[in-house]
Amino acid sequence: MSVHRRTFLQGTAVATGAALLPVGPAHAAEPVTITADGISLTGRSDGSVLVQDGAGTDRVLLSHFMIKDSVLGQQRTFGGAPARITLPDGRPAVQITYTMGSGAPGVTVRGVFDVSPHKAHLRWEVGGSSTTLTPTGFMFARTVTAPSAAESFEALTVWERDARGGIPYEVNAGGAYIETWADSKGFFCLPSTNPAYTNATWIHSPGTATGTTAAVTEAELVLGELRPRGAGALASARALGVEVWTDQPFNLYKTAGQTMTLKAQVVNGGSAAKAVTVNWWARDYAGTRLAGGTVSKTVAAGTAWDTSFAVVSPAQGIVFTEVEAVSGADKALARTNLSVLPDFTYRAGAESMFGIANYPWLLKPGKDAVLGLLKTLGVKWIRIAYAGAPGIDIATLDAHAIEHNVELSGIPVGGSAEAIAAWAATNVAKALAADAVYFEVSNEVNQPWMSGRGADVYIRDGLRQVTDRLTAAGSPMKVMNAGLGGMDYVWTENFHAAGGWDLIDAFAFHPGRGNFTADYAPPPEEWTQGASGSYWNFLGALRKAKQVMAEYGGDKELWLTEAYASTRPNAWWTDTYRNAAENTLLTLALAKAEGVRGVNWYQLHDSTIHHPQEADPANIEYHFGLMNRDTSAKPSLLAYATAARVLDRATFVRNLTFADPDVKGLLFTTPEGPVSILWSRKQGYVLNADHGTDSWYPSPEPWTDRWTVKTDVIAHSGAVSGTVRVLNCIGEESTLAAAGGKVTLTLDGAPRVYYGLAANPDWK
Repeated sequence: MSVHRRTFLQGTAVATGAALLPVGPAHAAEPVTITADGISLTGRSDGSVLVQDGAGTDRVLLSHFMIKDSVLGQQRTFGGAPARITLPDGRPAVQITYTMGSGAPGVTVRGVFDVSPHKAHLRWEVGGSSTTLTPTGFMFARTVTAPSAAESFEALTVWERDARGGIPYEVNAGGAYIETWADSKGFFCLPSTNPAYTNATWIHSPGTATGTTAAVTEAELVLGELRPRGAGALASARALGVEVWTDQPFNLYKTAGQTMTLKAQVVNGGSAAKAVTVNWWARDYAGTRLAGGTVSKTVAAGTAWDTSFAVVSPAQGIVFTEVEAVSGADKALARTNLSVLPDFTYRAGAESMFGIANYPWLLKPGKDAVLGLLKTLGVKWIRIAYAGAPGIDIATLDAHAIEHNVELSGIPVGGSAEAIAAWAATNVAKALAADAVYFEVSNEVNQPWMSGRGADVYIRDGLRQVTDRLTAAGSPMKVMNAGLGGMDYVWTENFHAAGGWDLIDAFAFHPGRGNFTADYAPPPEEWTQGASGSYWNFLGALRKAKQVMAEYGGDKELWLTEAYASTRPNAWWTDTYRNAAENTLLTLALAKAEGVRGVNWYQLHDSTIHHPQEADPANIEYHFGLMNRDTSAKPSLLAYATAARVLDRATFVRNLTFADPDVKGLLFTTPEGPVSILWSRKQGYVLNADHGTDSWYPSPEPWTDRWTVKTDVIAHSGAVSGTVRVLNCIGEESTLAAAGGKVTLTLDGAPRVYYGLAANPDWK
């Protein structure tokens, strides 16, 4: 269940009483001050409100409010008169009756501000307008006194458990603008806001309609040394709040035996002190409890309790953690992952196929950290990079030998000749300035899937416009078609017939995948359509693409400009966290085996670019990341790195064939010797097959291995006796002993990597 805007506002109103009509007479329009523990507000004679901390230090000045109206436009206040009023619960408040300019005749704005410990409740009531009022565009002005850092924004989230079962997940709980001083912090917490509309003067603060001609905006200003989610708990008066983190970027460590310090902040958002017990645990990929315990403390109202826990890092792998705070019937939890991934020297260079799609645009905790992570993972290609694009700039990518392409959309299909020419000129110039290696001309233009529509006009108004201009410029830049959604061979046939095939150097598509293993390859004539159709399979789509490319000729490269393993929680169509890691390794290994030139993984972290790090559990697009919303690693991130390391300079030899037809395998040669990747399909290719008729499915915890059928296989070892190294999908290493030139392998549905087998491990 999401923390909806209405719930947030109602909860705030109940907690503060500020949403109710004031009672009692208003006093003289002179400066008015109200105080609570750690905070004071002064309504000044010019209509501004000064916020001070408990020591009397000026922190913030709230000066103006701005409305938006579809007829009147944006109109702000010009001063106002302060008064002390009494709220229905008997507490004092500051009221500001604002003055509006002549451009907003009849519009009234009233501010009502009250305080509770360490928190100010801010409310602006707008009335007197016509039915053209646009509350989504409301804003308030603030000036921060002597900040020590620039204002930042943090999406607020809350962890929830579904009463039906499954795994916990995050939901959206608004956003916070964070003000930083040398000795404290402040948090403007809002149930809804878009940081793209906020600037140095105005905070975007959407209102809620309270009638056809009236609306109200509410926000909380929290002062204190808090974490963002702690401030959010205090702002919304939740009984308890928990946030967990480490001081290590991405919670990612490099070596074994380090102390990984998991930090936690528990906030009492209630109105009275309470005894709080914290239960915590840390588990590895196999589910083994590595650490955990219980600590207790009495936490005063409106305050935070900071604590920390130690976990020792493994050689490589992932540690799942949970911290839960309990006080009577009140509970709150938070989760994050700690991971270990040693450094590795990649040598494939520009020959590597490993890339990231949708730009690595969320530069948290900073550009250098994200750049370092890309290099640790073996990322050698960025799908979209150009001047002004989000993410790491092209000069930095060039300096670190990371190749970059462009994908640019927005073709004015069917538009005027002038509009088409302008689009092409602008975007070709952008690609040339970026010195892109490939230009992917638009994205997923083949909708509806398998309808075949639009291929001819896409070529006419987009693709040919680009290729003509690149040729005129004498550019060696290679061109890709718009990456297709799924292997849409119907659209591709029309594309070929209309002359598009000869205009491209590389064929691009997006092999979307549902609840199937990556090696599921149903014949195209059996593909079913729809949101949960078998059209969305990986290996079958890849092999169909190769068949089409062989038929049409031209020696084109094959690019998967978006590939993914979505981990939407508690939904049967997408992967569990464990299946996602398995499918990530297998996807990349199969791509290498099938001769794919480049794979751009979609994407680096869970989020959507228009709502950075805002939780969106129901949106499948949100869950495509290799990392979680908090930028901690999923098992998928380690699986990507494992594939990049194993396949860095690998050459595919052949598919392995054992006596048991359910045993599958790929054989590669590498500078370190032969490498085999093996798995079994005795449990089939369909995941979460026991799902019901709706989308919900109780996802197992990520350490739960649901491959219950284990198959022993005799393979030939590379030496008569010795050790065979085994890597699971996240790179955890174990060993097996060979004897008599043979070794027994225990296989299941999870692919594993074997070093030390013969060059013909399946020899009969």
